[in-house]
Parts: sequence; structure tokens; C-alpha cells
Amino acid sequence: MQLKDKLVLITGSNRGIGLGFAKEAHSRGARLLLAIRSPSELKLDWADERVETIALDMSSKESIERFLSDSRLNEVDILINNAGQLTGGLLESQDLDQIYSMFQVNLVGLIHLTRAMMLKLINRPEGMIVNNASVSGVMHLPCTTTYTAAKTGVVAFSSSLRQDLKGTKIKVLTLITPGVKTRMFDEIAPKYSKHMDVSSITSITTEEYAKRVMNAIEKNKKVLSPGGLEGIGCFMARHFPLLFERIASSQFKR
Repeated sequence: MQLKDKLVLITGSNRGIGLGFAKEAHSRGARLLLAIRSPSELKLDWADERVETIALDMSSKESIERFLSDSRLNEVDILINNAGQLTGGLLESQDLDQIYSMFQVNLVGLIHLTRAMMLKLINRPEGMIVNNASVSGVMHLPCTTTYTAAKTGVVAFSSSLRQDLKGTKIKVLTLITPGVKTRMFDEIAPKYSKHMDVSSITSITTEEYAKRVMNAIEKNKKVLSPGGLEGIGCFMARHFPLLFERIASSQFKR
């Protein structure tokens, strides 16, 4: 699907990966609808008339319902579910309210929004749903119990949804996102390093990843997996799960 002149809705587009997606899609001629909690706080010095904002708090069912009443959504061609939160550490040390909020934003809200947007996308000449899942949806590491549960849910949801949409004009792209240098990425060490060696975790820039994702959209890919060590890790986790678990747990200390 070519991005030029398509209307792309991106959640969590005020910073990090989402903002990188927005700028790259814009550079390829797309029109943008940027969904964030506080639109007035977003700096759009890079944008033009092809960029609009819309209020959306993915942690709130009521906010999603209000958001869905906006008539601009009827013109959306591509939905990018990018908004996310990070939890980590030993399960007993994770804040329960943060766990509930993370599942709402990363999985439940994503499903809520996708369910409603499908009914709009199906009326477009062609449509696409892009779900940001993470390598944590495939590689289940120590100290990631709740986060990896949510991201594994996104991977499974996307796969099943792709099958449900067979025969329609809507495609589904699952992003098995690697380490990307963002504020959320910088939260990994404080949350995990007390019990796990994170020194080998690497990252790429938001600009580099945004290019990969937009290329995948334009090529109608179904899954975008990482390369390098993360790609090898995903392969091992899928095909040799017990071996992967043994290697991963060797980096953990309680």
C-alpha cells in the first residue's frame, strides 16, 4: 500500500517511535491524524496542513469511546496501534495499578480501538492495521512477566485478526519491534538491571526503525521481524523455547 495521500492514524505519536512513524509517513506524502492525550502540547514545527491532531487517552475506555465519534476517522486508511507503557521487575515488586494501566493501553485498548476502526476501514478502497508488538511478544525474558504477557497477546491477536479479515481489503502488519532508542527504552535498565544483566541489549534510532516500518507497509508485509541477535533470539524462542528459556534465565539472579 502506497502511503502517498493515505490518511494514517497513529496512537502514541507525541514522542519516541510514534513520532518517528509520523515524520517518516509525512515525508512519503501521507496525511496524518495524530492521536495523543494532550494535542496542545505537541510541537508540530515539522508539519503542514496534512497533519492534524486528535485527543485520545488509551488508558481510558471512555476516552476511546469519545474519540470514536470524530467524523475524521471515517477517512482513515491505515491504523497504527503504537501507544504503549512499560512494566518490569519481579512480579511482586510491580505496582498493581501500573499493571492494570499497561494491559489497558498495550492490549485491551488496542483491541477496543481496532474493533471499532475495522468497521470504518472496511469501507475504504484498501486498509491496513499495524500493531506494535515488540520482541517481548516472542522472547519471554525474566523480569518482563506482565509486559511480555501483553505483547504476546498483541502478537496472537494480530495473527488471528489477519485470518478473520481474509477476503476483505484490510491487511494486518505485526511489528516485532526491536530495541529502539526512546525514553521507554531508557526505562529498561532501571526496571530490570537489579535482577538481570541488560548490558547486551542494543538499540537502533527511531528514524531507522520508522523507515523499516514504512517500507513494510508499502510492501504489504504481514510481519516485520528484527535482524541481528534479536532476530536469532526470536527464532530460538519460537523453535527451541526450552533452550531459549535456559539461556535467558542464566542472565537472571533473584
